Amino acid sequence: MAAGTSNYWEDLRKQARQLENELDLKLVSFSKLCTSYSHSSARDGGRDRYSSDTTPLLNGSSQDRMFETMAIEIEQLLARLTGVNDKMAEYTNSAGVPSLNAALMHTLQRHRDILQDYTHEFHKTKANFMAIRERENLMGSVRKDIESYKSGSGVNNRRTELFLKEHDHLRNSDRLIEETISYYNKLPQSQRMGISRWRIQRPVVWCPFSPALQCSVRKSKWCPDYPQLIQDFPVPKETLEATS
Repeated sequence: MAAGTSNYWEDLRKQARQLENELDLKLVSFSKLCTSYSHSSARDGGRDRYSSDTTPLLNGSSQDRMFETMAIEIEQLLARLTGVNDKMAEYTNSAGVPSLNAALMHTLQRHRDILQDYTHEFHKTKANFMAIRERENLMGSVRKDIESYKSGSGVNNRRTELFLKEHDHLRNSDRLIEETISYYNKLPQSQRMGISRWRIQRPVVWCPFSPALQCSVRKSKWCPDYPQLIQDFPVPKETLEATS
């Protein structure tokens, strides 16, 4: 190693400046990526950023892959720049180089400060990106839980609706039975006895819940008691017309 030559020092400075320029460009792009990620998340609001109805600059999976790739590239550049700075420090401390050379020490310190600033900026941007992504993943999980709960609630509401309808049917049936019994109880006792006797003799014919069936009985020739049946349970005119 030609540690004693000025060309070696200049070569190290050139490498440091080149790496610093590359890092500067990479960090700007890295920061824009994180900003785009943050803005797309805010623009999506309650929507899932992985769904098809989002409109960010890049979708979530593409941003994640680009983030990982750029983070690795920046880490490699920082490691290379650290190595160059270490070589510059070794050069200033080597034999034959004036240790009190203020220009060399100032240049080395400046490169070290640049490296420290870039490292700090990289870790800060990376931490912000990770925090945003973690928050989005958490919000996405919460949204899925809410949608799942809503879907389950819809099924439960449907079941409740069917149960209420069935309950109404049962109540209507009970009401009809109570009305029939009430009507029967209001009849004179002799008429009730006649109805009971006729029911025993003609159980198939008597059906107060079916006017159409009453019409059929009324028209039939085999029921000897149908005149009394018609008097006790008159058939509505519209029913007669519908069944004629």
